[in-house]
Amino acid sequence: MAFNIGFPMENGDVQTSRLEVGEVLFVLGPNGTGKSSLMLHFAANNSGNSRRISAHRQTWMNTDALDMTPASKLQTEQHIRSTDSSQQSRYRDDYAAQRASITIYDLIDAENVRARKIAAFVDSGDIKSAKKAAKKEAPITVINDLLLRSSIPIAISIRKNERLVASRNGGPEYSAAELSDGERNAVLIAGNVLTVPGGTLLVIDEPERHLHRSIISPLLSQLFTRRRDCGFVISTHDQDLPLAMPESRSLLLRSCKFTGQSVTSWEADELPQDAPIDEQLKRDLLGARRNIVFVEGTNGSLDKALYSLVFPMASVIPKGSFRGVKRAVSGVREGEPFHWLRAFGIVDGDGYEPTNGQASSEMGVYTLPFYAVEAIYYHPWIIERIARRKADVTGDAPSDLTTKALSVGVNAISGETERLSRIASKRQVRKEVYDKIPNDDELLGGQPVTVENNATAILATRKRELDDAVARGDWEALVTKCPVRESAALAQMSVALGFPKRREYEKAVRHLLNGDDEAMTFVRGLFGDLFERLDGSHTP
Repeated sequence: MAFNIGFPMENGDVQTSRLEVGEVLFVLGPNGTGKSSLMLHFAANNSGNSRRISAHRQTWMNTDALDMTPASKLQTEQHIRSTDSSQQSRYRDDYAAQRASITIYDLIDAENVRARKIAAFVDSGDIKSAKKAAKKEAPITVINDLLLRSSIPIAISIRKNERLVASRNGGPEYSAAELSDGERNAVLIAGNVLTVPGGTLLVIDEPERHLHRSIISPLLSQLFTRRRDCGFVISTHDQDLPLAMPESRSLLLRSCKFTGQSVTSWEADELPQDAPIDEQLKRDLLGARRNIVFVEGTNGSLDKALYSLVFPMASVIPKGSFRGVKRAVSGVREGEPFHWLRAFGIVDGDGYEPTNGQASSEMGVYTLPFYAVEAIYYHPWIIERIARRKADVTGDAPSDLTTKALSVGVNAISGETERLSRIASKRQVRKEVYDKIPNDDELLGGQPVTVENNATAILATRKRELDDAVARGDWEALVTKCPVRESAALAQMSVALGFPKRREYEKAVRHLLNGDDEAMTFVRGLFGDLFERLDGSHTP
């Protein structure tokens, strides 16, 4: 058995998708993307075998007793099904109080049906069947077990006059209507799920509205396990919920289209349960745009701040190191289910010319044509643009400010070429050694392993390159070949341009890019066709 979870797309197509019994689908997206309307659509697509638990539901009980007759319950359920099919049920519930009463009715009725069944077997002398029937737990027993496993220290019971009561940590009993909001909501959600017939699609809208996140995950995961004969669709703002349930599917809503007051189509992408990615990468993707650029560094580094500005159509996600970036891009691109996700990477040049630069860009990983991202902030062309703006305030000649800053930078490096050469050479030596290690198949085939270490030659070459650049006063060559951030050069250049601290100068660069189209075009041009590929204007 499968449920229809298809929906019309904004481009006029129809997303045809099915949810098998036992499967779980999370629907995520920011406010305004039509989550509640889509949940209503799913329930309507499966009318007759779906139950919807809305986000704006009433979470209190008018009474803890059975206040419905069988006839009034059936009539009320019919009215609820009728109103639930209307668009206004997305934000309004005319039967809020009755829904809680129906849940209490179902819990008490399930308990009574089980008891009568066991009693009938006993009365007929069929003790074997009675014992077998007794092994099937009543929903209330299951709820108590779920509450205990979800760290909610209460237990509920049915007492005289069909009253639902609760006790905390084995203490005195009190009316279930007096439970806290979270406790009561957990009971109502669990009661809804445990009392539906097999083959029901449970549509649960934003459970985190009334439950703490520490409770939602264990409670839902246990309900899913208990009701593998049903399907579940859960809308949520909590991106950690799908991560706690790795076998689930996730639908990421991007936008929706209204006709009048009703949503008529959606733009969405699915992250399937069998996607070959690790948990941290899935966390990154759940909140990302379709375009993703993985970069080196951290959330507070220069990389993220700059690249988020240069590529506004992409989510920029730091992955720490060169290898972290390559693994992330590869992890996304190798998964065929990610037909909707466009992953790219930017890595530092680290001072050497990559031998496979074209191949890497085809794979989506672009190499910065400089040692590190600081080279963009302190590129001579960018410095000259900043100098122009500064000169408008100070009255100095822009060319003098530019020349002074570049000269200060070169001088700061002049006494550091030995140390900076060693730092730069370490990375290159390590990479060349790693590149020469045979792969697993070659090793298993008995191939001899001989790894040459050319560190002495690499270090001498790098030292000579830096000394030559210093002699020529070639700042651009220095930022290409060595980690200038490991020296005092950047701080001194900032002061020379009239900024007391590096971060003030770097902030001015980002401000420049934000308002200077020519400067932005220059920076984007450093990455070949990456901007066009992200923008969708690239033609292979």
